[in-house]
Amino acid sequence: MTAFDFLTVGHSNMAADRFIAMLGAAGAGAIADIRTTPFSRFCPWFSGKNLAPLLQRSGIGYLPYGEALGGRPRRPELYCDGVADYEAMARQDDFRAGLDRLAADAASLGPHRRVCLMCAEREPLDCHRCLLVGRALAERGAHVGHILHDGTVEPHAATEQRLLRLAGGERDLFTPGQQMRIAAAYRRRSRAVAYRGAGARAAQEGR
Repeated sequence: MTAFDFLTVGHSNMAADRFIAMLGAAGAGAIADIRTTPFSRFCPWFSGKNLAPLLQRSGIGYLPYGEALGGRPRRPELYCDGVADYEAMARQDDFRAGLDRLAADAASLGPHRRVCLMCAEREPLDCHRCLLVGRALAERGAHVGHILHDGTVEPHAATEQRLLRLAGGERDLFTPGQQMRIAAAYRRRSRAVAYRGAGARAAQEGR
């Protein structure tokens, strides 16, 4: 397996025992919960207060990161037309400090265990763990792997290639102009899937 510096996973509606087994197989030593609100009504074992002891029994740490790295910002200036603006969020000092703290937590686990960023969405390209946090980590030079629902781990570069295909481009990431294309693809996908404030949801629903 590729030597990843960080992993990510979306819990979706997965059974608890399968989720724990998947983390173990991928070498996760701690979960960094980047949900703004660490709560699940339909899968209560994924609510923070239940998940932390569940992970602990399997020797996996639980790190709450929703305040620093969550995808639902509280400040109105971090929304564009009512949609969470990932590019603006990535420029914030508290976001960058969260990444610094994440790197320190990862280093404390030692060379053979990884911090795994967790959110709810099954597909990385539907989630800020990939489009915001994973992208920022990759831009810092970290090797990020996304644990998919079948347990395979997809390198972030391969996820970016899928993102480009969704946007209608498949050229190599290092061809001239490709960095502009990938940035545009990130922006378009983020606008489509990022958290929408109440005003944006009402407009979208015609209310």
